[in-house]
Amino acid sequence: MDGFRQKCLGGERLVGVFASIPHPVAVEVAAAAGPDFLCIDWEHSQFGRERIEDLVRASDIHRVPAIVRVPGHAPEQIAAALDAGAAGVLVPRVATAAQARAAVMAVRYPPVGERGVGPGRAAGYGYRIPDYLETANDKIVLAVQVETAEGLANVREIAAIDGVDIVFVGPGDLSVSIGAMGPDGRDRLNAAIAEIAGATQAAGRIAGIFRPSADDVAQWAAAGVSFFILASDAMFLGASIATAMSAARRA
Repeated sequence: MDGFRQKCLGGERLVGVFASIPHPVAVEVAAAAGPDFLCIDWEHSQFGRERIEDLVRASDIHRVPAIVRVPGHAPEQIAAALDAGAAGVLVPRVATAAQARAAVMAVRYPPVGERGVGPGRAAGYGYRIPDYLETANDKIVLAVQVETAEGLANVREIAAIDGVDIVFVGPGDLSVSIGAMGPDGRDRLNAAIAEIAGATQAAGRIAGIFRPSADDVAQWAAAGVSFFILASDAMFLGASIATAMSAARRA
């Protein structure tokens, strides 16, 4: 959607949700609930490349920007998501400046990057290629996910790469990678997250994070994080059912 990248770069608080259920109906229901954006989770969900376009299209119906968390760093996967009309990509497990730079090359068209021109949905199936080329570099959001000890060590160099818009913290993998799982590791994990957020802001980028609930969004917003992905459609579905079952049994 027009203006989404500008909202991201402006530091406006944006709250989205992972779309992990591989059906357009689920995406439409999630989009109609009023998130600022959806993140279609191609990395951890059970759907293939051919399903991405349908899920992006379902989000577009409700004028909700959809980004895609791609499965890895392959330029072909990034191009597939963007050709389908995604408003951006979230690239997982970025641990070095070289990996961040490669993501920029895959996302941006020349002269900024090396993305190939194709007749996909984003370009009107070939009928609007010149129009798409003219605006894509300015409109597409690139978020890189820092979620390992190596990424933490290199976060300043990662955040310094031109063309990266958002440095996104994956707390789950990060906690495993730095040995900070469970209640005993909470302080260490929070310190690592704060370090990533601080380095990101110092580089003039936007800090993002995944949170399983809204309980501590205010805490991380106060630390300078403005881009949030909150749980997932499947997580919200399960929690809602569990709450309703518990209430019915107590009635």
